[in-house]
Formats: sequence, C-alpha cells, structure tokens
Amino acid sequence: MDYDTWMTIQGYGKFFILTFVFIVFYSYAYSLYKRQKSGERDFEKYSSIVHDDSYDHEPLEDREKKENEKGEK
Repeated sequence: MDYDTWMTIQGYGKFFILTFVFIVFYSYAYSLYKRQKSGERDFEKYSSIVHDDSYDHEPLEDREKKENEKGEK
C-alpha cells in the first residue's frame, strides 16, 4: 500500500470518527435540554452542588422515594 492510499484511508477514518463524536455529543446535549424542559430533571439544582458541598447540606433527591417508584412499576 503506497503512501497516498494510506493517507486517503486515514483522512476518511478521521472524518467518520469526528462525525460520530459530533453526533454523539449533540445527541447527549439535546437529551439534557429535553429533560430540563420537560421537568424530568432539574440540572440547575445539580450545578449548585459546587457551591453547597458541606456535610450538613440536604440531599438533592430523596432516595427512598425513588426506590418506592421503582418497586411500584
């Protein structure tokens, strides 16, 4: 395999990998946006963890409630 063929294959490989990463990243960002808009999850609440990281801070979500919801389904 000569150098030009190898560089062509490498170029196509980089293009497809970057396209794949682009699609995955924007799909993830859109899913975060959609969950925030629908009220399924409040990500602004999670961002406050950086400022309120003391031991006496209340948990963001009640674990017992989530376990009960899973048990009922």
